[in-house]
Amino acid sequence: MKTERLDAILDIIREKDIATQEELQAALRDRGFEVTQATVSRDIRYLQLVKRQSGTGKSVYAVHESRGHQEQGRLLRVLQDAVRSVDTAQNILVIKTEAGMAMAAAAAIDSLSIAGIVGCIAGDDTIMAALRTTEAAEEACSRLLRDLQLA
Repeated sequence: MKTERLDAILDIIREKDIATQEELQAALRDRGFEVTQATVSRDIRYLQLVKRQSGTGKSVYAVHESRGHQEQGRLLRVLQDAVRSVDTAQNILVIKTEAGMAMAAAAAIDSLSIAGIVGCIAGDDTIMAALRTTEAAEEACSRLLRDLQLA
């Protein structure tokens, strides 16, 4: 639920100008997330959102681009070094890694907040990532194959 809410926050601030936590809380409520102002505040800190000037001069929430891109790039490099293959088994992703790299790769996958992934279990060289639906598993598999240049 948290990753879905965080994904929703990122979508919301990319789609429209959000100036206050109350506006963000209302937008989340419109998407079916009942959250308190304290939760919104924690999510903003967790996502490291910043305020920037919109085209209208209004101060609005935005993703700190350089930090977000650097972090995402670092996580993708970890995955590129570790992952050998990605496949689906209904609503589960089966990710094969180099020996001893599954835990680090699973942590990177969790940090990337890939839509639909509920959680990961890592062994020595295999990760099983549970997704909500078969369709979500197929989309996540395609994204990972594309991002890791395995396809």
